[in-house]
Amino acid sequence: MSAECSSYLNADKVLVSGFSCPRTGGDASAVYCCGFQDVKYCCDDPHSFFPYEHSYMWWLSVGALVGLSIAAVVLFAFIITVCVLCYLFINTKPRSKLDSGLSLQMADSETRGNSIC
Repeated sequence: MSAECSSYLNADKVLVSGFSCPRTGGDASAVYCCGFQDVKYCCDDPHSFFPYEHSYMWWLSVGALVGLSIAAVVLFAFIITVCVLCYLFINTKPRSKLDSGLSLQMADSETRGNSIC
């Protein structure tokens, strides 16, 4: 079984001529043509998308998990801080009504007469 990889332009816009899989001197189990429009290679899995070892993908996922974990901790700390500040704000308010200024009372006629000189 063999596959043909057609000619293509690589990322540097250089024409790479077509080739057959498996390549001479290459892995005999790499009978499929894999890759993208700008990079093609022979592989043993027809569903392979990357010409690299999969271990680098594992490091990328570990890096993503570490980054997401740090972001989650920061977000959690922010939410806890906001909740504590709201609790302190609500519980440190005075319990009695605020003084709205002078109280308005009706003065009796004697008091009025005495105040006008």
